[in-house]
Amino acid sequence: MEFFERHQGGEKAILVHLELKQYSQDEDLSEFQLLALSAGAQILTVVTGSRQKPDAKFYAGSGKVEEIAQLVQELGADLVLFNHSLTPAQERNLERACQCRVLDRTGLILDIFAQRAQTFEGKLQVELAQLKHLSSRLVRGWTHLERQKGGIGLRGPGETQLETDRRLLKNRVVMLSERLEKVRQTRSQGRASRQKAAIPTISLVGYTNAGKSTLFNRITQAEVYAADQLFATLDPTLRRVEIDSLGTVVLVDTVGFVRHLPHQLVEAFRATLEETVEADLLLHVVDAASPEREIQIAAVNEVLQEIGSQSRILMIYNKIDCLESHEPRIDVDEQGKPIAVWLSARDNLGMNELHQALAQLLVDDLQCLTLHLQPHYAKLRAQLFAINAIQQEQLCEDGTSYVTVQLSQAELNAILRRVNLTLSDVGLTPPAPVAEW
Repeated sequence: MEFFERHQGGEKAILVHLELKQYSQDEDLSEFQLLALSAGAQILTVVTGSRQKPDAKFYAGSGKVEEIAQLVQELGADLVLFNHSLTPAQERNLERACQCRVLDRTGLILDIFAQRAQTFEGKLQVELAQLKHLSSRLVRGWTHLERQKGGIGLRGPGETQLETDRRLLKNRVVMLSERLEKVRQTRSQGRASRQKAAIPTISLVGYTNAGKSTLFNRITQAEVYAADQLFATLDPTLRRVEIDSLGTVVLVDTVGFVRHLPHQLVEAFRATLEETVEADLLLHVVDAASPEREIQIAAVNEVLQEIGSQSRILMIYNKIDCLESHEPRIDVDEQGKPIAVWLSARDNLGMNELHQALAQLLVDDLQCLTLHLQPHYAKLRAQLFAINAIQQEQLCEDGTSYVTVQLSQAELNAILRRVNLTLSDVGLTPPAPVAEW
């Protein structure tokens, strides 16, 4: 009888980073080291190398695996971290060869999220992501339970141990998904109340450690945890705040993104990320001093596209105090609309410019639109009435109606998404700006 048990692991880690020549974008080594430190790892050494393509058995070549295994013994490491996504088989093969716990990049990020989660909602979302990641990594522990055997004295009426584990895991995933659906419904009700009260929602998004929570605290005068580390913020925070020339808004601070954010996390955090999808305006916070800011911007845009966000974006180039001779300013497009603000949340530079840009985008964004509603668009009509957006309604003999609404383009897009309609479905006429109140 053979027994295979995964090693428990620890904090003394060897990092492995391989450059694959067939791929144009490799994970950044310095960011990988920051991820390991954020997880609480003690980095003993970093093993680097290059390959044309991943090895099917180990990801790394057999010679490199022997080198890693030798370093594990010499340095007393109890954990090997790969800056890549490994298959379950590759993880098991590496653990057998190295005689210690092996985690890939996805497992490392999930571990960081598990440490950071504080609220009930956050813990639910992290556990769901972890279980989905684990579902493909269940191993056959005791081989005598591997299959139900036939023969006298060997027949078993029950299921194998692996089948039992998978069934229990599946049941837990279903239970967590149901609880998160209730969370999603609660958040949806909160958003509906804000829309009915005509309170705009502004959501902060950006690469991890770009300074979102610092900016959130600066705007709201709140005390949300902010630190110079990856994924310092995990649980979403909402605050009502009064902004000059704009009035009351709801500001949302959300989890930071990272390159190749695990799909399990995006799915598990969908209830939280809906605050971003439904926001009237996104503040995309960027570390202006980072040499890789364009790559980080692209990574955030990729996640926004994955979750289906179509909200207007105002770029926020933060940390200008780390740049040479850079003053706060507003960048505008050809129509004079703000598209970017350069500021320093830590040093309180550029906040007046930010308030000015927000007021211009949200107050001046109100439009008068005429929509042509079919008889079966009752849900859309009800939602428009619920937020007091309909100014005038004209009924037609064929059962359709023309309604004049006053709301922002972002609000209309959000409502149409909720009822599975598009702008073309409602015969939208060209918008005319509303005079200032």
